[in-house]
Amino acid sequence: MNLLELFARTLDITLPVFTMVFLGIGLKRLGWIDRTFVSTASALVFKATLPTLIFLSLVKADLSVALDIPLMLFFAAATLGQFFISWLWACFRIPYAERGIYIQGAFRGNCGVVGLALAAGMYGNYGLSAGSLLVGLVIVMYNALSVWILATYQPGQATDWRSILKNIAMNPLIISVLVALPFTAFSISLPRWVMTSGDYFASLTLPLALICIGATLSVSSIRDKSEVALGSSVMKMVVLPVISTAAAWVLGFKGEQLGLLFLFFASPTAAASFVMVKAMGGNAALAANIIAITTLMASISITLGIFALRLLGWV
Repeated sequence: MNLLELFARTLDITLPVFTMVFLGIGLKRLGWIDRTFVSTASALVFKATLPTLIFLSLVKADLSVALDIPLMLFFAAATLGQFFISWLWACFRIPYAERGIYIQGAFRGNCGVVGLALAAGMYGNYGLSAGSLLVGLVIVMYNALSVWILATYQPGQATDWRSILKNIAMNPLIISVLVALPFTAFSISLPRWVMTSGDYFASLTLPLALICIGATLSVSSIRDKSEVALGSSVMKMVVLPVISTAAAWVLGFKGEQLGLLFLFFASPTAAASFVMVKAMGGNAALAANIIAITTLMASISITLGIFALRLLGWV
């Protein structure tokens, strides 16, 4: 396979995902969808269709393949490593008041939507099932670490661990993982009509979620130059994925495992980071800029990353 064919196959994975994001931008500009639609659709995805997608992907999965303990342990360790690398860098380069937002933007990825969409496009059922377990794991870590770091640098805020644990326990994505595991572990089958209906409903998830991501992006806000937002975005989309993926390769991860890890490491900053910053009275505009910049960067950085990994023969 020559370089042109390899790059074309890489685009087959990334272009469908980011086309949906840019479609969301276009539909919002045309006035065909508005904030009310985006708010309702996003809630539907988070509370219903995405949990259904995760549940079904795990019910169909071979747990001996999807439940990859070394992969999950490395992903958890790498997430902690990214968090502390970002924190260490921020201590030397970022103004005190903006450190928490910078750090959250640099380590908290949109694994539940963009990561899963790319994993499904690249690895099919394996990407969805193994990726769903990683999503369940990382949601716990993202919520706990984000509240901790934002409270550390936000005046008048304290880390409310009771609230954190409650939000984690009530998270629909985590609930869907926990409910699905017994079905997978004991090979409990569901009626065919239930699976088919669930597939119809779950198929709404990725296109609808990606369109909503595009519709919420404020491209004009990027014009408000912010060195902190740009620095956090480069850390999120370039520095940390390169370091983490290289570390995974050194430790022996390859093929589907390494590809899945890269896609999750390289996912743009999660939209939930904006909600959390706003709720804690932080600089919401900075958080929004980081989300916008990383989402737009992702279409290039992830494509080039997958191409490079395939060129090296690592995935």
